Amino acid sequence: MKLAPDAEKGAPIVGLEPSCLLTLRDEYPEFIRTSAAKQVAENSFLLEEFVAREQKAGKITLNSDSNGKKVLLHGHCHQKALVGTAPTVAMLKAYGYEVNEVDSGCCGMAGSFGFEKEHYDLSTKIGNRRLAPAVKAAAENVDIVAPGISCRQQIEHLAGRKAKHPAELLWEVLK
Repeated sequence: MKLAPDAEKGAPIVGLEPSCLLTLRDEYPEFIRTSAAKQVAENSFLLEEFVAREQKAGKITLNSDSNGKKVLLHGHCHQKALVGTAPTVAMLKAYGYEVNEVDSGCCGMAGSFGFEKEHYDLSTKIGNRRLAPAVKAAAENVDIVAPGISCRQQIEHLAGRKAKHPAELLWEVLK
């Protein structure tokens, strides 16, 4: 694997899409049972985890401020199962965002599942249980945030709001 030499040197592998990055960490070492695969897994971080790690180590200072802008966060299922949303919440709060989380499970999209004709009705039913109503109820000045691309697509489709990735909010306060 092309990432192994860098991982062996201790270089962090930072990703934005929870399902992709967490596959490296969770599934890759199970399929490729080598020390290199284990090293790649150990050096793989979601952006939010990496920022929190570097901040805790004193390597970065979070000195930008969002002026208390409110966000509504929907965590990706894979992220919730393996990491949780705490790193995302911590990163956003460190930059001054006021974070509220949607009390929901899956958005219903599950990658391409929700796009498939035979799953579309189930996908929208799941997304309309809690996620879409919470997003629709959010004030216009509240940013909707979701790390997963399929979650952002489902939010836009069902609630008519464009959700941002946490990295977009980070960019906004750093520019």
